[in-house]
Amino acid sequence: MSQKVRVRFAPSPTGPLHIGGVRTALFNYLFAKKHGGDFVLRIEDTDQNRYVEGAEEYIGEALNWCGIPFDEGPGAARNFGPYRQSERKHLYKAYAMELIEKGHAYYAFDTSERLDFHRKDHEEKGKTFIYNWHNRLKLSNSLSLTAEETQKKLDAGEDYVIRFKSPQDQELLLQDIIRGEIKIDTNILDDKVLFKSDGMPTYHLANIVDDHLMEITHVIRGEEWLPSLALHQLLYNAFGWKAPEFAHLPLIMKPVGKGKLSKRDGEKGGFPVFPLSWNESQGYREAGYFPEAVVNFLALLGWNPGTEQELFSLEELIEAFSLERVNKSGARFDPEKTKWYNHQYLQKKSDKELAALFAPIIAVKSSAVETSYDTAYIEKAVTLIKERADYVADFWELGNYFFEAPTSYNEKAVKKQWKEDTPQLMQKVAEILDAIEDFSSASIETHVKAWITDSELSFGKVMGPLRLIIVGELKGPHIFDILALIGKKESVGRIKTALEVLG
Repeated sequence: MSQKVRVRFAPSPTGPLHIGGVRTALFNYLFAKKHGGDFVLRIEDTDQNRYVEGAEEYIGEALNWCGIPFDEGPGAARNFGPYRQSERKHLYKAYAMELIEKGHAYYAFDTSERLDFHRKDHEEKGKTFIYNWHNRLKLSNSLSLTAEETQKKLDAGEDYVIRFKSPQDQELLLQDIIRGEIKIDTNILDDKVLFKSDGMPTYHLANIVDDHLMEITHVIRGEEWLPSLALHQLLYNAFGWKAPEFAHLPLIMKPVGKGKLSKRDGEKGGFPVFPLSWNESQGYREAGYFPEAVVNFLALLGWNPGTEQELFSLEELIEAFSLERVNKSGARFDPEKTKWYNHQYLQKKSDKELAALFAPIIAVKSSAVETSYDTAYIEKAVTLIKERADYVADFWELGNYFFEAPTSYNEKAVKKQWKEDTPQLMQKVAEILDAIEDFSSASIETHVKAWITDSELSFGKVMGPLRLIIVGELKGPHIFDILALIGKKESVGRIKTALEVLG
């Protein structure tokens, strides 16, 4: 690639960024970084009726949270700005006029009522109305009118659109990096509107002009834009410009496999479909996902590294990524797999990092207001419980007994564990614990197990009730690790409380 690689992510600020959009941004980012290129953010806001306040800021924040910030765009201008289409609208008319002068576009004066009439008329005959070569000379436009009649309409201020003049009887050969060669019969193409009389371009014209002026070398976008590829290539040809290379990414499919993943699927399945929260919809950030996990699972939705490797750092993704290994077919979204990824990244984090994330949760959840736990204590608790956690928020459910004594005991467990002789056995365990000088896990285990063996008791008779007393239910890591961490005074205190409550 002799020319510097320049890619762009060009969302419309009509609402929050769907994770399908995040994946498109990610693939653009990976491709740009792999080839030492630029990743450009362009905001396509020509449709001001659909503009949503705060959506543009959301897009920037989402990319930053994912760790894939744009090199160039609104607020990070270089030589190719401005980066909002609404601030570029003065540019487009000249290009529309150039196409008219070259004979590749024309003025059309048809009213919406007239076009509706033609559509209904075609429907009644079992046909589809397409505005193109087979009927444009019968409609009201500068191809069917004389130059004088056309000028008269323009001078009178009649509403018009500028339409592209699709070629007739041609076979168009298109290249897509992911899909290979695509053949299109130009006779099936309609004469798309490029420019409206209100001075605004349509997406198609603005998109091509901006990509050309911003020197975009590769257009990597979702497969929903595949039907536009023929028109876009024809526009490049009409202007006499070199087209960028195109790559159309597969859709992200519903967990059931049929149809495109939607917000409703997330609501029904209880998983996020946005990177950050938006109104009532939870985002991956707020659901407790690590950005690295989100980037990792998104990268493998539709792209295959060609190896068994599943966990990739961003640097490894950049190194391994290629558009040639992107699949043509849609990628099924699996909420359980996203959870698995987060679990993997949680296990990779240091206990110190996790403790810092857990501390604010303890502050909110713990009823022991007067107790503040030092970082070292929280870290030790995290070490013991993190293996079972998918999210930091799981830590409280898994290890609340490290931070507050149980106030009740699981009823089922009490029925099963609390026998007639249990109180005196637990009283004896309290005495043993109280007498231990080295209150480490190994030391406690040695003393308690020695007593159980010497007393010819079964381990189940002692260990089950002891766990129930300390934890409140039959869960948690190695019981001696728990006792060592909460300490002698707390351990003995919990046994005494349980003996009062349970008798």
